[in-house]
Amino acid sequence: MNFSFTEEQELLRRSVRAFAEDEIRPHVMTYDETQEFPTALVKKAAAQGYYGVLFPEPLGGAGLGYVEYVIVVEELSRVDGSIGISVAAHNSLCTNHIFACGNDAQRKAYVPKLASGEWIGAWSLTEPTAGSDAGGTKTKAVPAANGGWILNGSKTFTTHGSVGDLAVVFAVTDPDLEKKGISAFAIEKGTPGFRAGKIENKMGLRASDTAEVIMEDCVVPATAMVGARGEGFVDAMKILDGGRISIAALALGMARGAYEAALAYSKQRHQFGKPISEFQAVQHMLAEISGLPAVSLQPAAGAQGELASLMIAAAHFRALGQRRTRVLTGD
Repeated sequence: MNFSFTEEQELLRRSVRAFAEDEIRPHVMTYDETQEFPTALVKKAAAQGYYGVLFPEPLGGAGLGYVEYVIVVEELSRVDGSIGISVAAHNSLCTNHIFACGNDAQRKAYVPKLASGEWIGAWSLTEPTAGSDAGGTKTKAVPAANGGWILNGSKTFTTHGSVGDLAVVFAVTDPDLEKKGISAFAIEKGTPGFRAGKIENKMGLRASDTAEVIMEDCVVPATAMVGARGEGFVDAMKILDGGRISIAALALGMARGAYEAALAYSKQRHQFGKPISEFQAVQHMLAEISGLPAVSLQPAAGAQGELASLMIAAAHFRALGQRRTRVLTGD
C-alpha cells in the first residue's frame, strides 16, 4: 500500500503550516506565560475547518479523513502543542464520540455546533482513581424520578474542562456489571449540578485548558445518554483508537518543532569563534534526532522514521475503517 501524501494533502500541510506560523507563533510565549485558553485563535482555527476535520460537510465539518487530520494536528503542534491537543481532543474524542456513538438526533443537535467551532467539546473519562484503568470509574448515575439520570462524581485532566460547551461524561449506571455497567452522557454547559473544578497548572501545553469536571446531583434527561446503556466503556475504547493516532501526530509535531529550534540555535550560538553547529558532539546530537521530524515530508530512515511511518500507516488504515493502532503501536 502506498502511504505517500497526495498533492492535495501536501497543499493542506503547507496551508496549516502557514496558519501556524502567522497566527500562532507570534503569541506562543504569551499563551504559555498567561496559561489562558486562546479563544480568539481557536475561532480562527475553526474557520479554517480544523475543529471539524473528520466530519461530513452536511454536519458542518470539513469532510476530510484521518490522513488529513494527522497533518493538521502535526503542523499545529510543531508550533504549539497546546493548539494541537485542543484540536485533537475536540475532534477525536468529544465530537467523534457523538458522531460515532450517538443517535441521529444527537448528531444533528451537536455535531454542527462542534464541527464549526461554535461549541468547544470536552470528553471526561479519567478520574483521580481511574486513569489507565478506566474500568474503575467511580462516578455514578442513578435513575431520576422523571425518567432521566442523576450524576454524582468528578473527573480530572479533562481537556476543555472549564471552557467546553459540551462534555461527554462517563458514569456507572449498573454497578454489578463492572465495565459493562458504564454509560456515556452528553452534558451541556450550564446544566445545574455540572461545573468545572480546579484548572491544572501544567509544566507544558499551558494554553490547553485542562480541568476537573464535577457533577453534584446533576440531573440530565434520558436523551442525554450517548449510545446504549452499559456500552460506554466499549465505546470509549473505540474512540480512543482514533485518539491515539492524533496524539502520535501531536508528539511528532512537537518533536520536529523542538529539533528545528535546536538546529537554528546551534547556528546562532558561537563559541571559540564558530557556531556550535560545527562541533562534532553537537552534530551528533542533531543527527540522532533528525530522523523524527521528517514525517510531514517523507518517512525518514531509522527507528524514529519507522515511528513516523507507523503513524501514517495507522491513519490510512483508520481512514479505511480498519483498526490497526493496537498492532502498529504495540499498545
